[in-house]
Amino acid sequence: QVQLVESGGGSVQPGGSLRLACTASGISLDSYYAMAWFRQAPGKEREGVSCISVNGATTKYEYSVRGRFTISRDNAKNTVYLEMDRLNPDDTAVYSCAADNWGPVQDMCEMRWEVYDYWGQGIQVTVSS
Repeated sequence: QVQLVESGGGSVQPGGSLRLACTASGISLDSYYAMAWFRQAPGKEREGVSCISVNGATTKYEYSVRGRFTISRDNAKNTVYLEMDRLNPDDTAVYSCAADNWGPVQDMCEMRWEVYDYWGQGIQVTVSS
């Protein structure tokens, strides 16, 4: 009954941009879910890319994407976004969104994958020339 569905992936040239979206059903993200994006390439460990608190006041980014990626959310639409700019081949991976219940805590998030309650199926992002 709970689903997170990613969209917006695909193939892009280095230096290009993509915007991922993750829409939830079966839960209301404002009651009370911080959200995050993770990624995993074949043969590599899953890594946290970015997270955002319930109220959007706090965001965190993995060092390699800092300044290039922007996470945002629209609780009214039950959706979280990841704007990815200046993409490079090292960004190629399957990207997954995840939801982490913080109860009444509105302004915190983290990127440890093991704490997240719900996961999307993942979507491919490929950056190549």
